[in-house]
Amino acid sequence: MASQLWIKKPLEKLLHESTGEGNQLKRTLGPGSLVALGIGAIIGAGLFSITGGAAANQAGPAITISFIVAALGCAFAGLCYAEFASMIPVAGSAYTYSYATMGEFIAWIIGWDLVLEYAVGAATVSISWSRYLVKFCEGFDVHLPAALTVGPWDGGVINLPAIFIVILMSLLLMKGTQESALVNGIIVGLKVAVVIIFIVLGWKYINESNYVPYIPDNTGNFGEYGFSGIIRAAAIVFFAYIGFDAVSTAAQEAKNPKKDMPIGILGSLVICTILYILFAHVMTGVTNYTTFKGQDGIAPVAVAIESMGTPDASGAIHPDYPWLNRAIIVAILAGYASVILVMLLGQSRVFFSMSKDGLLPRVFSAVHPKFQTPVKNNTMFLVFVSLFAAFVPARVVGEMTSIGTLFAFILVCIGIIVMRKQMPDAPRAFKTPLVPLVPILGIFTCFFMMAFLPLDTWIRLFVWMIIGFDVYLYYGIKNSFLSNKLPASIVAGGKTVGIVGIVLAVLLAAIAYFHHVQTDGTDTGIYYFSLVFAAIHIVTFGMTQTRKA
Repeated sequence: MASQLWIKKPLEKLLHESTGEGNQLKRTLGPGSLVALGIGAIIGAGLFSITGGAAANQAGPAITISFIVAALGCAFAGLCYAEFASMIPVAGSAYTYSYATMGEFIAWIIGWDLVLEYAVGAATVSISWSRYLVKFCEGFDVHLPAALTVGPWDGGVINLPAIFIVILMSLLLMKGTQESALVNGIIVGLKVAVVIIFIVLGWKYINESNYVPYIPDNTGNFGEYGFSGIIRAAAIVFFAYIGFDAVSTAAQEAKNPKKDMPIGILGSLVICTILYILFAHVMTGVTNYTTFKGQDGIAPVAVAIESMGTPDASGAIHPDYPWLNRAIIVAILAGYASVILVMLLGQSRVFFSMSKDGLLPRVFSAVHPKFQTPVKNNTMFLVFVSLFAAFVPARVVGEMTSIGTLFAFILVCIGIIVMRKQMPDAPRAFKTPLVPLVPILGIFTCFFMMAFLPLDTWIRLFVWMIIGFDVYLYYGIKNSFLSNKLPASIVAGGKTVGIVGIVLAVLLAAIAYFHHVQTDGTDTGIYYFSLVFAAIHIVTFGMTQTRKA
């Protein structure tokens, strides 16, 4: 009777939702808009902000290798995404693909995980946007109050600029996808131009000595320089690549999704990978990687630009392009806005799809009669993302986004293998090459990077997923449109969910313990919270095993 958890959404039903009267969203996006949508999400905080910290603390100049490793994982996953998007051109991204191949329970897990990826990703970028706004204002001798520009964990009270940009981008999304895509396209042109200018102007200031040693020796701590540092940095800067998957969430708003979705996904990924490697090479070449440590927090590009000049007799460097810093900050502010826009688009469309399937309340799939966008959905996430941006540290939300993305990519790669076996004759406008080799390599690469992320990031992922189990257990499983809603089936399904939940809770407690030992007991808050949270859910999920229909 637990088969309800594994019920799959028929491909015919998915295709109906994407065409004619089944599609409530307006089709306005062509291949150029989709590529721009991907670039708009990809080039952002990961490149302009996280790169400096990853070079300073994990990889050194070998951050370029980290970008290549991360790109490999993205390439394997991107090929799988492209096949799915050409077959199932429906909003919801990996959630929808999982529903068609692996069943409702796995689809729920991936959908809940995608919300973590997009919502927390938007919060990460908005925090960085706030940092660059502060620096921009300082150039005009305007000093914003520190207490109102950073969250309490970073020494302030609330991050008001981060809240402002989330609200602004949410309002634009509510207005309409076509208008949002137009604004995004303009910003992407500006952003790519600035990246190219930085690479071209900075190239002549590269000092080869800054690349020595190219791979700094390990400090004695796992993940700090050496091979482990390169891989941990790859997992961290993986955040810089999320965005091409966000293209797939806009499938129901694409004019010709079967043809254009693969172009949007793979095209944006290729363009950004090339720019990333060149950008990181220049950034660590114009100044030593150690100069990024503790400098400007999450805004390291300014440090690199200040090193693009000629030293005087005292050794002090005077920037040759003082205007570039201000111009690049303007472009970064605009560019970050486009990233936030696409992230907010992605998470709202995932919840839209989950609500359409009955797994979440109908309010999330309510479409505004005039704007034809899920306005109520956007409003709720406006509040949720704003709270994260206002109070949570940037490092925490950045790493949470990376682990959520990697997990999503693993499930998409598994889905391609399953789909090829279950639906070998289904029409495919694009086919992932070398199946199952490419998906297996994608699974291995992504999990390899996940394993190198800090343990506290795993703790937060497990907490988020267990909360998701709570919602599915007490709402989704009872209201799914595809289920038979028989009491015996719901109870049987609940028992299966409960068993998996108990396993996750036990793993959470174990990881929290190992992290506590690793940090010499300095993580008291997260340690005791994890133990109490795990204990409560072991009891709660255990109660599901005694229920009767």
